[in-house]
Amino acid sequence: MPGFTQPRLAGRAIRMLCAVLALVSICPRGHAQAALLMEEPYGVSGALNPTGHEAIYLARICAATPVKLRRCAPGETGVVIARYKGIAGYDWIAIPLIPYLYAVEDAGQVPRQAGRELVTELRRSYRDAHLLDVTRDVPESGFRDRGWDQLVGSSYDRGIYVFRFATSREQDDELIARLNAEPNRSHFNLVRNNCADFAAGILDFYFPHAFHRRMVPDARITTPRQNAWELVRYARSHPEIQLAVYKIAQIRGDRRPSRVNKSVAESLIAGGEVIPVAVLSPVAGGVVCADALVWGRYPLKLKHAKALAPWELAVLWSKTTAMQSERAEEAWAQTEAQADRPMPQRHGLSDQ
Repeated sequence: MPGFTQPRLAGRAIRMLCAVLALVSICPRGHAQAALLMEEPYGVSGALNPTGHEAIYLARICAATPVKLRRCAPGETGVVIARYKGIAGYDWIAIPLIPYLYAVEDAGQVPRQAGRELVTELRRSYRDAHLLDVTRDVPESGFRDRGWDQLVGSSYDRGIYVFRFATSREQDDELIARLNAEPNRSHFNLVRNNCADFAAGILDFYFPHAFHRRMVPDARITTPRQNAWELVRYARSHPEIQLAVYKIAQIRGDRRPSRVNKSVAESLIAGGEVIPVAVLSPVAGGVVCADALVWGRYPLKLKHAKALAPWELAVLWSKTTAMQSERAEEAWAQTEAQADRPMPQRHGLSDQ
């Protein structure tokens, strides 16, 4: 019996060791999660320029202030960082994820539906508590220009696609040091230094030489959809980045739904600007159409993206348990006991 039992135990131990080694090889050690946020265009400016907005979510990095970064402490859920125009002269601002999406500090406080008055109240309350230092002299959004309120509550205005990828602890630390050391002064330019250029710079930091401007499509103008397509294409040959795609839906309310992100050429065609271009130069008009049809379509298969409710966002920063998700869902439901009541109809609203 001893001669039989010992080899069987040894074989079982070897099989267990192989299983552990296999798991270690599949799951990269020390990896955090980050994500590219491709945000749909909305309102007047979104109709004029339907390329949308773009930001980067960093699960391991948090905000010491809205303009200085640090490593997250246990229990913190990371930060969203993006380039803006006209925010107190700063180039980028960092906002915690939940406030960035919903203008509240906990997912359980997110309303199921929100009209303009409630959205304004939530944004102003968060600003007064956390953002006065960087927004004191910045106006709210107007008919044409967007102000400080674009920093929080993004999901009330638009749907957001989340392209989650893996990062290493060392990369995150280096990014913190680099952004904190560089001067955070605005040099925003819609054509050459827009929000998508900022996002592409961070993506290229994590994945060197993978993101850069191209003459075609989009005449060397960086757009959110272009960056998302480049990331998806990169992930096909680099499965170790563990790319996953999600959708954060626009919160119901009295605002119109946001629109689909377009390339520059598609924007010119959709807005009709290609017509005067073609009249003045048929060759230029043909180039714009070819750019949109041949190169600039950026197929992303977004219909397959899994939708994330507010209580499911933990998938972006941790492996939450089912019980944690259920508690967050219950808290979220309790904030809106009358969620099925129809929103009041308003007429003559500005679609901004």
